[in-house]
Amino acid sequence: MAHEHTSSEETAVAVAPERLPDDVDVARGLTADQVAARIASGQTNDVPDRASRSVKDIIRGNVFTRINAILTVLLVIVLATGSIIDGMFGLLIIANSGIGIIQEIRAKRTLDALAIVSQAKPMVRRDGVAVAMAPKDVVLDDIIELGSGDQIVVDGEVVSSAALEVDESLLTGEADPVHKASGQQVLSGSFVAAGSGAYRATKVGGDAYAAKLAEEASKFTLVHSELRSGIDKILKFITYLMIPAGALIIFNQLFTIGLPIRPALNGMVAALVPMVPEGLVLMTSIAFAVGVIRLGKRQCLVQELPAIEGLARVDVVCADKTGTLTENGMRLSEVDVAPGGSGESAVKSALSAMAASDPRPNASVLAIRESLSDDSGWGEATALAPFSSAKKWSGQSYGSHGNWVLGAPDVLLDPDSEMARKAEEVGSSGLRVLMLGSSNLPVDDADAPGTVTPEALVVLEQKVRPDAQETLEYFASQKVAVKVISGDNAVSVGAVAGSLGLEGGDRPIDARDLPSDQEKLADTLDGATTFGRVRPDQKREMVAALQSRGHTVAMTGDGVNDVLALKDADIGVSMGSGSPATRAVAQIVLLDNKFATLPYVVAEGRRVIGNIERVSNLFLTKTVYSVVLAFLIGITGVLSQVFDFEPLPYPFLPRHVTIAAWFTIGIPAFILSLAPNNERARTGFVSRVMRLALPSGLIIGITTFISYVLAYQGPDQTETQKIQAGTSALITLIMIAVWVLAVVARPYVWWKLVLIGGSVAGYLILFALPFTREFFKLDPSNVAATTLAITLGAIGVVLVELSWWISARLHGEKRKIFATPEDLPGEHHHAHSE
Repeated sequence: MAHEHTSSEETAVAVAPERLPDDVDVARGLTADQVAARIASGQTNDVPDRASRSVKDIIRGNVFTRINAILTVLLVIVLATGSIIDGMFGLLIIANSGIGIIQEIRAKRTLDALAIVSQAKPMVRRDGVAVAMAPKDVVLDDIIELGSGDQIVVDGEVVSSAALEVDESLLTGEADPVHKASGQQVLSGSFVAAGSGAYRATKVGGDAYAAKLAEEASKFTLVHSELRSGIDKILKFITYLMIPAGALIIFNQLFTIGLPIRPALNGMVAALVPMVPEGLVLMTSIAFAVGVIRLGKRQCLVQELPAIEGLARVDVVCADKTGTLTENGMRLSEVDVAPGGSGESAVKSALSAMAASDPRPNASVLAIRESLSDDSGWGEATALAPFSSAKKWSGQSYGSHGNWVLGAPDVLLDPDSEMARKAEEVGSSGLRVLMLGSSNLPVDDADAPGTVTPEALVVLEQKVRPDAQETLEYFASQKVAVKVISGDNAVSVGAVAGSLGLEGGDRPIDARDLPSDQEKLADTLDGATTFGRVRPDQKREMVAALQSRGHTVAMTGDGVNDVLALKDADIGVSMGSGSPATRAVAQIVLLDNKFATLPYVVAEGRRVIGNIERVSNLFLTKTVYSVVLAFLIGITGVLSQVFDFEPLPYPFLPRHVTIAAWFTIGIPAFILSLAPNNERARTGFVSRVMRLALPSGLIIGITTFISYVLAYQGPDQTETQKIQAGTSALITLIMIAVWVLAVVARPYVWWKLVLIGGSVAGYLILFALPFTREFFKLDPSNVAATTLAITLGAIGVVLVELSWWISARLHGEKRKIFATPEDLPGEHHHAHSE
């Protein structure tokens, strides 16, 4: 669709270009009065800075949830019976909504503030001066200047072009840049691949082609993650399960046992409330939101929330050399003039002229400009060929002063020449080398660069980032492979990677020798870590080849040549100083431009995912044992009619269910969801969680039922005996549930042991104090029933422990009870970040 749109639009432009309004001066841009008039008539680019959820949407999204709806219905039923104490679980509705709202609004504020810093700021001509401004401040007919890497923020018509090439791949899917001459149309959502120019805004706001695409792309969202879709799947299943369970319990209580309506309804609610994993969605939202806030403090903008989850799964990081391992700025080290050329004077004049007349200089040209600031007196260039990553050279023609090209020695020189050997030698020490040459053809000729005569080697120094080595060591310790992929000379890339101790860094591969077949390319990537002279289309192919082998790939980049690879990678990471186009397509933007921030981002992702998986085990174990208990009680009621024995009432009051969750799930889950965790996330979230929750839930449900059956004194039992039987069942349940918590918390560090000890102490206090015993209707005074309950609890503990080890053996997982030093680097690394 996008492609058709582009073609038809451009055809229309070619046939009948829009006439420039009479009052618009291309050279000076709009005046303040003209801008005011357009704002007054609503001709503004009124696209929101970031399509984040509004506060109203956040409140609605956290209040009107499936879980809150279920709990509200159950609360109304309990309150209708007049038992307010048993409606304590209603506080969960307030807690679920309140905490979720507060955290998400905090995350929204963090993201919105960072998004403003990160957004593309086009250069707009106003009253003869080019000013950087927010995209929303652009008005109709504004003249917007363009340079390499700039994002086109509104639709428009080109008014001046200096070899302007626009990449429309994000709209059309076609990777080849399109040459744009004056009068042709440019579309928002595309970006400048090479050259420079200016265009007039013809469509702004919602009319612009990419406005709707951008709004969709940058939505603050919690969807499209394996984690959330897995949790939604579980919740849906539970909702359907509750209908037959509730019907069975109410039938049993009312018609089989013949209880009055109030206790019957109370029993039904007590059976259904624990089936709802009420804190699971809340914990997920909190973990994501806290992750965003923590990363925000590190100047890291998460453009899409599931990116945190994606980062936790990353096992390959593709990093560019320039701006990632080395700092962006460069310094001119020396100009080595070739013997037999035009001489030192001509070389320095050519370099000065080329640097001075480049409208959007890159880091290399800036370094030359700073060192050779004298004016050559050659005047304006008569022809221009901007630098592009594909051809690896730029050039300018100066009439009688000749045609000059500046680019990669291994592209412009004969590989067997003395000059090429010298360039290779200098590059092998990690320095960046460019070759200045004179050409027999104007640089805009179709056959350029033609025959190139070497004139000088331009040697530039790049500073290795002081934190690069530590970052690479962190990834190595976490078994995350790092591939250095650069457009620079392979030898100089290898020298930098080797100096940082990257494994295989001293054996770089020239990408021009890489196979085009994806299977063979994947084999090469498996065995090598450092690649030079990589074209933009090859970066994309390398990402695809790694993904074809099941790798989760993060790509870091800051230049226009990285855009397509960033977009195709599982996680695109852009530097804050990178081109607006790279920042627009990346899911994560490192605003401080530090590669060293990435380990914290990965650690944060692992913390979020690992902890949600942990707490999911707790919540779903409770769901399973509640379902098992409800069905066992319900089925005995049905069987009692057939075999003529006394049916069992439901053992618990809703308040029992509430306290059972306090110290086995509620408080521990909250602490565990925010704790350090450096396990790499894997796919198969639902099946892995159910491996523990299903057997543990079955063990708790069955042993609690047995404990209750043995303590039950028959239909003629006194109120005291009824409370004792319920207490006996509750003791068994709590003992095993605390052990499930102990299993989930492994491997232990000191604070986890304190947490488990605190949970045990909490229950001992509840059962020991006369006030809490009275309030929660607990009576452990029947020594025989309590001894039996503890015995069954101990049996349940042993069975849970056995099932944990058997599951590990069946699925080939290594299990540990106590954390070893190698489990802790992620924790220390992360603790250090706090």
